[in-house]
Amino acid sequence: MDYGFLQFNIVQILKERGISKNKICKDLDIPRTNFNRYCRNDFQRIDAYLVCKLCDYLDIGVGDLISYHKPQKEEEIK
Repeated sequence: MDYGFLQFNIVQILKERGISKNKICKDLDIPRTNFNRYCRNDFQRIDAYLVCKLCDYLDIGVGDLISYHKPQKEEEIK
């Protein structure tokens, strides 16, 4: 069953604010490879501590950082 998916909006937020991936990874002590996974939305589980660090650093809410996308219904696909 398709329940939709979560999407991180990190790339857009960083671009809007002029923050590089290198800077945020260095400032928050996040391994770049892990951070890139979230940027590509290539994750299975979400690290709650990382989400808190990102929200605090960027001064945003979880809903700004992560968005939920409902699954498409068959009628919408056709």
